[in-house]
Amino acid sequence: MPRRRLLVLILLGFASGLPLYLTGSTLKAWMTDEGLSLGTIGLFSFVTLPYSLKVFWAPLLDRYALPGLGRRRGWMALMQLGMALALVLLGFAQPHLDLSRVVFLALAVAFTSATFDVAVDAWRAEALDQKQLGLGNSIHIAAYRVAMLVSGGLALILAQALGWRATYLAMAALTLLGTLGTWLAMNTDVIASAPKTLQEAITGPLKDLLQRKGIAYLLGFAVFYKLGDWLAESMTMPFLLRGMGFSKMQVGTVQKTTAMLAIIGGGLLGGWMLTRMSLRRALWLCGFLQAGSILGFWIISLLGRHLPLLVAANTLENLAFGMGGSAFAALLMGSCNRSYTGTQYALFSALMALPRSLFAGLTGFMADTYGWKLYFPICAAAAIPGLLLLLLWDRWGLPEEPEA
Repeated sequence: MPRRRLLVLILLGFASGLPLYLTGSTLKAWMTDEGLSLGTIGLFSFVTLPYSLKVFWAPLLDRYALPGLGRRRGWMALMQLGMALALVLLGFAQPHLDLSRVVFLALAVAFTSATFDVAVDAWRAEALDQKQLGLGNSIHIAAYRVAMLVSGGLALILAQALGWRATYLAMAALTLLGTLGTWLAMNTDVIASAPKTLQEAITGPLKDLLQRKGIAYLLGFAVFYKLGDWLAESMTMPFLLRGMGFSKMQVGTVQKTTAMLAIIGGGLLGGWMLTRMSLRRALWLCGFLQAGSILGFWIISLLGRHLPLLVAANTLENLAFGMGGSAFAALLMGSCNRSYTGTQYALFSALMALPRSLFAGLTGFMADTYGWKLYFPICAAAAIPGLLLLLLWDRWGLPEEPEA
């Protein structure tokens, strides 16, 4: 793979992953510092709904181009500027005085980030040939997760040292730095032409999916495969900070060091797995590993605040995320019709994000009701529906693949 394209994949993956925690666990850590109730903190999960609803405006990005940079790059640049502006304004917000302003700005970050993801995913599918998709997805996911650790672990360290305003301003600066990937990316307009009409951009991808045999199983799997992960992630930060009494510096340092190595290793291991075994077998292995990684936090709730346990649980969780993310992305992107990759992948990834945005909104009340010692086993059990759908793989209508 050319070095320039490798650099672009890293920069765009980093730019995609950076905003997620800034409207998720990092924002919840800020709200925890502000003394909000667990129920209110849990409801902040709803600000990530744009990641699940982006399929409704994805056809606009397939159909229309902004002047100057081409269809994919133009939307990427505009959304990056919008993200940076929203993060700056969010940094100057005061949650204890105007919570509604924080909600609005967090929604703005999520909306621009989700729209950016639509353009980036479509660009990746068009710029990479079939042989490069596996490696390209692994690189993208590794950079994506590293960015999440920066906006999660490093952000907590900055917040403890400099305060939340400086932290969000620093994240806005990193967002602007990510625009370098957009400028360096190739223009893919000559590779994939735009639909001739908006109606074609809307109806074409849907007709193609609905005509497929077993599509309901695939769509259901997209929703449930990471359900347990999203439920656990939604309340991990309040659990560690308020429930167990770890400091922001401790959590941030662990995420910035061992967790970062684990996610990079997990992404590479996931890419290697896909060259050594069938996609179905890789999804089975990663599914069990994801569910098992949730129980690491359950063990912390039983044994108490011990830094080695935090390191072990966080490392396992990030390793499982890296491995599972590579296999999951390979399944979803490989299931797209290349004529409609933008909208179809937006649909798949929106369904994948649905549990994080919808189901996770009630996790604060679950933690209050059941306590931490029951909460994480419940999250692990939530992984079961996705694994059960894997038993029906032969009904999904996917092409046959060799059992390596």
